[in-house]
Amino acid sequence: MNSPRYIQSPRHDPVWTADVKMPKFSPLQQDVNTDVCIVGAGIAGLSTAYMLALAGRQVVVLDDGTIGGGMTTCTTAHLASVLDVRYFELERVHGQGGVRLAAESHLAAINRIEQITSTENIDCDFERLDGFLFLGPKQDRELLQREMEAATGAGLAVELFSRAPMSGFDTGACLRFPRQGQFHPLKYLAGLAKAVEKYGGRIYTDTHADHIEGGDDTHVMAGQHRIKAGAIVVATNSPINDLVAIHTKQAPYMTYVIGARVPAGSVPRALYWDMEDPYHYVRLCRSRDAEHEILIIGGEDHKTGQADDTLERHARLETWAHGRFSMMENVEFTWAGQVMESMDGLAFIGRNPLDAENVYVVTGDSGMGMTHGTIAGMLLNDLIAGRHNRWAQLYDPSRKPLSAAGSFVQENVNVAMQYFHWLTGSKVSLEDIPNGGGAVVRQGLSKIAVHRDEEGCLHQCSAVCPHLQCIVEWNAAEKSWDCPCHGSRFDKEGHVINGPANQDLARIDSEVEVGHEAP
Repeated sequence: MNSPRYIQSPRHDPVWTADVKMPKFSPLQQDVNTDVCIVGAGIAGLSTAYMLALAGRQVVVLDDGTIGGGMTTCTTAHLASVLDVRYFELERVHGQGGVRLAAESHLAAINRIEQITSTENIDCDFERLDGFLFLGPKQDRELLQREMEAATGAGLAVELFSRAPMSGFDTGACLRFPRQGQFHPLKYLAGLAKAVEKYGGRIYTDTHADHIEGGDDTHVMAGQHRIKAGAIVVATNSPINDLVAIHTKQAPYMTYVIGARVPAGSVPRALYWDMEDPYHYVRLCRSRDAEHEILIIGGEDHKTGQADDTLERHARLETWAHGRFSMMENVEFTWAGQVMESMDGLAFIGRNPLDAENVYVVTGDSGMGMTHGTIAGMLLNDLIAGRHNRWAQLYDPSRKPLSAAGSFVQENVNVAMQYFHWLTGSKVSLEDIPNGGGAVVRQGLSKIAVHRDEEGCLHQCSAVCPHLQCIVEWNAAEKSWDCPCHGSRFDKEGHVINGPANQDLARIDSEVEVGHEAP
């Protein structure tokens, strides 16, 4: 395993945060009434808010952080009708009619983003470009042929090329998908938030949704304040209002990203994907230096909380990229994000199962968060208005396709196995935890999540995820506590950063329990 060849220390955050200031909004400070309350101000929440407000609905958006501060910040922002799950697999599960609707909806999402950027004058670096899908080094060309036939059957324009247009790297045969897209996700969200306000929507940040209630008395409680609504949309990446209804039908995966400098113009502007498992995905974005661009490479996925080599994954991405992009210079950014993989490759968008009729969820993005989030805005606008939408059945959160039963069983057996972590001992002692590191240690019958800060002081929380009592694991690359069961994530101090958990890890007095000073 080669160590990273960073010329300078990279920023351990997404490239998007380097050059944009998000609009500021205030916390909720009073009770409010509205037609629709949306929990979550990422791509799905703000797209839904925008389309509802544009249609004349009163909308309130709540987020316990900042606009786009969750997984939308961590995206690589491919706008594609080429889905993470291959079309020949989707056809097996959903039939040809289903894959045609899937392709249609993702194409419509790209078109809608383009239309919004134009109508609302959002300067977000949106551009149309080709996408190229190619094989991994040991894969059979038959896979490419199968995908071409299935994608063509889904109604997509697709061509077989002898290679992708990259100098120095012969991809071999590949598929070209025209009129894909990319943009700067935070610039887009900033413009979308301003448009929501322009059409009368109200946005409150640093406002935690503590309780969500549908039915006759539909409301959201945020601290002491009550948001009375006609409908609620939970758009928190993974629903915070469910214990099991959705979470047994999707699985959390971490995916890793690096951003490296390349000379401007040295890599043709396009989207690139290979078919390895896990696959790699590549695009370009602008650099502050006019002579360079940032090449963004992602991959190295694993089940959340179920890998102990997270620091090495960025290095493996760099090795992979250097073997294909000889012009690549130093790595300037590293980050990771979490995707919720549904059991059948498509998102869950619609009425929340086992809940009141006026509570809706958006989740299961399956690596296609930008387009699935935009589809959510279009679809939920129709559902809340009582209009028919031809995509509703395809994305129905209550669906249980029999052809995806194997995936359902496999993922839930995996979840059940994680509870054995309650029985294991400590992998390391407190003395073994380095500055900036963390580990789960056993203390009697309890499991404790211990982090040592850069000054050597120990901080500890309960290692028990408040969602369904799984034991969290330390992610050294992201310095986070990750739940291996349903994907709840917490920062190094135990504050929740991703559902389904809606509470922090329980704090424990580190001075009394563990000792404050480094050994």
